[in-house]
Amino acid sequence: MKTKPRFQELYEKDVRPVLTEKYGYKNAYEVPKLDKIVLNMGVGEATTNRAHMENAVNEMALIAGQKPFVTRARKANASFKIREEQQIGCKVTLRGVRMYEFLDRLITITLPRVRDFRGVSDKSFDGRGNYAMGIKEQIVFPEIAYDKIDQLRGMDIVICTTAKTDDEARELLRGFMMPFKK
Repeated sequence: MKTKPRFQELYEKDVRPVLTEKYGYKNAYEVPKLDKIVLNMGVGEATTNRAHMENAVNEMALIAGQKPFVTRARKANASFKIREEQQIGCKVTLRGVRMYEFLDRLITITLPRVRDFRGVSDKSFDGRGNYAMGIKEQIVFPEIAYDKIDQLRGMDIVICTTAKTDDEARELLRGFMMPFKK
């Protein structure tokens, strides 16, 4: 029998009852929950060297635990030397077990490894209960070997929830011990 991820059990045992009590939800389906986590990495250097794209895809696969989707340019842009349909980045959408395990690793292992870390901003919500943050270097993830990287790359992390408001989403992420700035 497979066990549930630690953060999924935390949600079911601790976070959901607290949110239900605080906001007075009548139905279990009203309670906000995590929907998906999207990781996105732009690889501008891929326009000159294809090896950069392959390395970025491999690193993203190590971080996320699944193969990323390669994003392509919709239109040509001469000032950036980009042609239409040229590979310019990669992204991956995590759901279910992988989503909870990634969030667990992000909050407990990765964010504390960021240099001069004082917490994440609690103002990065979009108005519909989704939270976005950026990481400047992929080497903060323990899956990436410092010796094997060719270049430092950042990435965007978007945590999508079913919350209707930013306050509900903030409380949901606080339940997962997200280290918001004081």
